[in-house]
Amino acid sequence: MFDRTAGPVGPDGAAGPAGAVKPMRRRRLPLVGLLVLPLLGGLVLADPGTAQAASGCSGRPAKTVEFSTGELRVYKSRAHACAVTVAKKPGKRRTMSVTLQARGGRAVSDKGSYTKMAGPVTVNALNRCVRATGGIGKKSVSTGWILC
Repeated sequence: MFDRTAGPVGPDGAAGPAGAVKPMRRRRLPLVGLLVLPLLGGLVLADPGTAQAASGCSGRPAKTVEFSTGELRVYKSRAHACAVTVAKKPGKRRTMSVTLQARGGRAVSDKGSYTKMAGPVTVNALNRCVRATGGIGKKSVSTGWILC
């Protein structure tokens, strides 16, 4: 149905645009769509307990100090240190505090009446030691100089 000299040939044998036959196009699913769908399904089905969503800090966990009413968590990324104080039994409002200081710098703190955690507080700590203090109610704990 194709005449090399005249172009496409129609069903009646006449050549030209009036009798032109359009090729049928097949509809295909894009390859990207086939690869993305299983990945999205994996994200939806992922275990929610594996994330550090409760901390509010980025970086890797560097130190955790437990005390009777909660724990002080310190995180370290390349250039920053971050700290939070987390209650063991969240729910009731009580005084909580967290303080973080890089050696040679000013202390950054968060103190108030919270139900779950105080912080996060972050300091620049590229090649510096840091110390953290956390407290819930009358109980508190300190790390001393760490990450040196």
